[in-house]
Amino acid sequence: MTLDQLDATLAEYFAPWVQALGLRAEAFDADSVTLRMPSSDQLARHGGMLSGQAMMAAADTAMVLALVAHFGRFRPCTTVQMNSSFLRPLSAQDALVQATVVRAGKTLAFGEIDIRGAVDGKSACRASTTYALL
Repeated sequence: MTLDQLDATLAEYFAPWVQALGLRAEAFDADSVTLRMPSSDQLARHGGMLSGQAMMAAADTAMVLALVAHFGRFRPCTTVQMNSSFLRPLSAQDALVQATVVRAGKTLAFGEIDIRGAVDGKSACRASTTYALL
């Protein structure tokens, strides 16, 4: 697996509106992926803060790519549950979206996502997810 392969997976398997988030793979290991989401007026709400909808889409996408890194290939899956906590606003900086596979079995996978400022490193959102592996 390489960063280029993860970026190619974004282009191949995700809808155009997800691709419009501008996500790019920054780092990965066997159980996690970190994506960069560039700061954008299109993703901001009033006051220049990154919208929660954009954060949730980025978190879900990052977790699927973490599963790709974990399994070494794309595996069809669907989100069963996502629980998120918004900790503070994120504005005027890119977001780093780090998704980690906590456990992946035969039919279910569990993960944790941290979204933080690329400049200040402070967490803006934490999410936990469950996926059905198809």
